[in-house]
Amino acid sequence: MNSLQRVLTSLGQSEPDYVPFFLLPTLHGAKELGLSIEKYFSEAENVAEGQLRLRARYHHDCLYNFFYAPIEVEAWGAEIIFSPDGPPNSGQPFLANPEDIQKLHVPSIEETPCLSKVLKATRLLKQAAGDEVPIIGVAVSPFSLPVMQLGFDKYFDVMLSRPDLFERLMQVNEEFCVAWANAQLTAGATAICYFDPVSSSTIIPPALYRQTGYEIARRTLARIHGPTATHLASGRCLPILDDLAQTGTAIVGVSALEDLAELKTVVCAAGRSRLSLLGNLNGIEMRRWTPRQAEAQVKAAIAKAGRGGGFILCDNHGEIPWQVPDQILMAISDAVHQWGAYPLKWIENDQE
Repeated sequence: MNSLQRVLTSLGQSEPDYVPFFLLPTLHGAKELGLSIEKYFSEAENVAEGQLRLRARYHHDCLYNFFYAPIEVEAWGAEIIFSPDGPPNSGQPFLANPEDIQKLHVPSIEETPCLSKVLKATRLLKQAAGDEVPIIGVAVSPFSLPVMQLGFDKYFDVMLSRPDLFERLMQVNEEFCVAWANAQLTAGATAICYFDPVSSSTIIPPALYRQTGYEIARRTLARIHGPTATHLASGRCLPILDDLAQTGTAIVGVSALEDLAELKTVVCAAGRSRLSLLGNLNGIEMRRWTPRQAEAQVKAAIAKAGRGGGFILCDNHGEIPWQVPDQILMAISDAVHQWGAYPLKWIENDQE
């Protein structure tokens, strides 16, 4: 099987040749090319080449067009702060006053330089990979983007106390998210990762999610012209797993704070089998793993969630830290190929 066939088989709740795994070392491409992180992200060609080299090294099952999360607010004119050893971050929120929400307009995707770079990188990846490897695009949810637009404090004030401004902000952000996701699909992305950390039960109560992020996701995902995976970026999902299944998403990225076996039991219950799990290796702890620990973590994840398909092994955040050694990434890859081959008969032997 090629990578796309492997992933599609698993998403169809069947067992492919081995457990598919997505390695998402977004920053490690800079190391591969001998560039600073800022220089690496300055050109689409760098990111495309970095992704291709990383996949050739680690033999994982996807290519990732992701540059950095605040690229979406950079499109609105926000400041980006680069770090020598970590992901670029957003500076001061560009909406200093919540009333400025009334003046917001969706930026042109094709005419915005930072977004155009991502689309160019996507086209380059598609030219190289064809239909053999899924290319994963990224769009921050309309519900979570305001953290970078306003800051947490002002956003929660708007969400809870200013329904007029909240509705306006969601309207503009939904239009942007849909246009941005569909532009990536047109450029060659296979699916869109819908990053929605504010919806996680780690950040807001499930009841509030059902009134807000859930309804926004249902509207937004229905307008994206391709499959989607919802990622809560390390946040907990178990209390809202049934709701996530109703948004139309195909995959949920799950936290290292939750038990994969419990999550797999829930999604395999009647009526939920269409939902697949993505996760949940701890990227922060990964920095301190030995190769033996990496192997043990991979085995444990596969034992908990691998049987019957419906599982893609991945980190739990959607971005592996710069500080994770290449040796550990290779150990993860080796372990998947050693222990992830179906049928997973070794699980029963280990449990005896």
